[in-house]
Amino acid sequence: MKKTLGFSLLFFALACTQESSTTSTVSDTGSTQSSTTTMSATVPAVEIDTAATAEATRDAAEATRDAAHATGTALETAGKKIQEKTDTTKTD
Repeated sequence: MKKTLGFSLLFFALACTQESSTTSTVSDTGSTQSSTTTMSATVPAVEIDTAATAEATRDAAEATRDAAHATGTALETAGKKIQEKTDTTKTD
């Protein structure tokens, strides 16, 4: 929860941006003119569904275990077939 809160605060701090630009001009007669332009933008906040993220993480972990199991089973089956074909003690 603390990580999420910290991330949210950082996101809000970076989401609101403001830029100012000042231009000054001096004429030949010595009069000065300056202008300041300020632009600001606020990016809307994005909510992270932590329950959905946790469920997706569990699903990914389960899929990884299933894939590892299937790979191990396939390798075991292939190894048995190789042993059967290369067994020199077997007589036909």
